[in-house]
Amino acid sequence: MASPTQTRPKAPAGPSRHVYDVIVLGGQLGGALAATLLAKRGVKVLLVEHEGTGAGYEHGGWLLPYAPFLLPPVRSMPAVEQAVGELNLGVPLQRTLRPHHPELQLALSDRRVDLHGDERRRTAELARAFGEAAGAALDSRLSAMAALHDRSDPFFMKLLPLPPDGLMDRWRLERETAASPGLSVPPALDAGEPADALLLGLLRFVSNLHAPSAPVARARPLSQVLEGPLFVPGGREGLRELLLRRFLELGGEVVGPPAGDAYVVEHLAFEGRRLAGVKLLRAETVYRADAVVAALDSGALRRLVTDKKHHHALTEQLDLSTTRELLFPLNWVVPERALPRGMGELLLADTGDAELGPLLLQLHPARRPTGEEEPGLRVVCAGAFVPASARELGEEHLQGLVERLAVQLEALMPFTRSHVLLQSAPYLHASGVRGSRLLPHPLFSFETEPALGVGGLKQRTSVKNLVLASREVLPGLGVEGEFMAGIRAASLVQELLQKRSPL
Repeated sequence: MASPTQTRPKAPAGPSRHVYDVIVLGGQLGGALAATLLAKRGVKVLLVEHEGTGAGYEHGGWLLPYAPFLLPPVRSMPAVEQAVGELNLGVPLQRTLRPHHPELQLALSDRRVDLHGDERRRTAELARAFGEAAGAALDSRLSAMAALHDRSDPFFMKLLPLPPDGLMDRWRLERETAASPGLSVPPALDAGEPADALLLGLLRFVSNLHAPSAPVARARPLSQVLEGPLFVPGGREGLRELLLRRFLELGGEVVGPPAGDAYVVEHLAFEGRRLAGVKLLRAETVYRADAVVAALDSGALRRLVTDKKHHHALTEQLDLSTTRELLFPLNWVVPERALPRGMGELLLADTGDAELGPLLLQLHPARRPTGEEEPGLRVVCAGAFVPASARELGEEHLQGLVERLAVQLEALMPFTRSHVLLQSAPYLHASGVRGSRLLPHPLFSFETEPALGVGGLKQRTSVKNLVLASREVLPGLGVEGEFMAGIRAASLVQELLQKRSPL
């Protein structure tokens, strides 16, 4: 199968019909998976990529990643593994994904440490960096941490309604939680040790929940990625492109944004309290469906509800989510020979900056807009979290953030900055992100207590044929949560379509 960085199979220029069973709206992973599963199950689906990003952004003649992206091994996400099997994507994924070399490198204030996947190499490296006793203790904690998700796998394999939709769902969730002690096991790391504390900072890069407090929210996403973080060509968008190619092969239809834009939909079309469909920009027709799946952030969805007075229950639900922080990425295109010897492909650095916190750096192939790789060049994609208010403070403030990250990269890679061919920040140079609506990796908080410590917005809405499949549904589970939201959204839509069937 083609790499995710290559062009999708050719899709029709526009929708081939006016009425579908389901319209999936948005550019997130949960929507792509829901659409593909529904298409596989014989449902007529139109996927509208409103606020979709595509496989990277173009700047200065390069196709650049939006942010560092880590995918845990699929086997560590059992419900996702089952969906991948249903879609016959196991082999394409195996061909596409690869480990980093080493799997993860830590840059502490006084040393660098390679965390190899091979146990013997990791043990030897930790002994070199910390001494025999301290290295063995850290090695033991790392092994325990990487295996921790196994203890909660059986619970999440059940795909319970999470967040619960009603009283019966809440009772069932309480019973299942009480029978699953693995949910209450905290991270097997010692926050008092510098290397452990830095590793705990990795959680921000693999979760979408601001300041998680529940053990399962603090431990599960981190445990999964420490089992072996995988590299996806094109990052999150490359993974989504792989799903969309399968979706098109199954007969689904896609409407993407005009060139240089990210917005496709003018507004949602309601008939009374029922969602009839969507009105696309520069189109006279309302495209109709029996059900709509929304896979975009609540703020973007709220903007498409023009009559907020009659749909206040929906907007009130969406208002429960607040973006607290966002990942601010910076890309450098550099000659490979200018990189320090021994620098890992995936590096987590202690910045010593209390405001920025840890910095995650990932090396990517340098690619042209055609997707063709340029030999001898690499893209250094780095990111740190900043307050969400940063996007409202103007270009001068964003330029200041770019310089702060550049200083951090210069400290990690002495003498490399003078060889940089292009410096690019998505929030300044990607057309879809300049308007500050598209957030590569936001951290959300919620007015209500997150269900089980990982849940956010309920998937069912006050509009009975509108289902959510966004990263705000299970933000505490990171990428697994996005996929699980899509899996359950597909099931909810099928239930709805069966109820409407005259047969």
